[in-house]
Amino acid sequence: MPIQLLARFRVALGWVFAPLVLIVASPTAGSIAVGMSIAAIGEGLRVWAAGHLNKAREVTSSGPYRWFAHPLYVGSSIMGAGLGIASHSVIVIALIALYLWLTLSAAMASEEAYLRRTFGDQYDLYRQGLADRARGHANRAFSFERALANREHRAVIGLVLAVLVLLLKATLNGAL
Repeated sequence: MPIQLLARFRVALGWVFAPLVLIVASPTAGSIAVGMSIAAIGEGLRVWAAGHLNKAREVTSSGPYRWFAHPLYVGSSIMGAGLGIASHSVIVIALIALYLWLTLSAAMASEEAYLRRTFGDQYDLYRQGLADRARGHANRAFSFERALANREHRAVIGLVLAVLVLLLKATLNGAL
């Protein structure tokens, strides 16, 4: 049960960590430029994945799902690394790493259990790299509308807000 709760409330927990991260962060123009470039790559991966995913309805094997079982979480991890670098603080990097390790481990365990219960052999074949042998697997083209339906715009907005806050903090600290 604790794993399911951690998985379910991972976004809310992020908002709990955010003020602490902001207090400790010491962003500079250079750290923001490098970190946000990395974070943008992570968000790009998330958008690409969300544009292929039909959550809870099928096993998706197209787009980044060909290479990653959990491309949304890989993208989140890359974003976290970028935000850590942008913050220019080893403490923030450690906090982000701890948060991501705890919440994404729980989310992946919970999600995989759900997918195995729901799709059984289809999901197991996908995980074995044999998705083309599974009945009903989804191999489709990217759809921006699907990415919006999967609410990926929320992550984009969150990333933009993080950049703005780090820019504000850097400005107030005289680093810009």
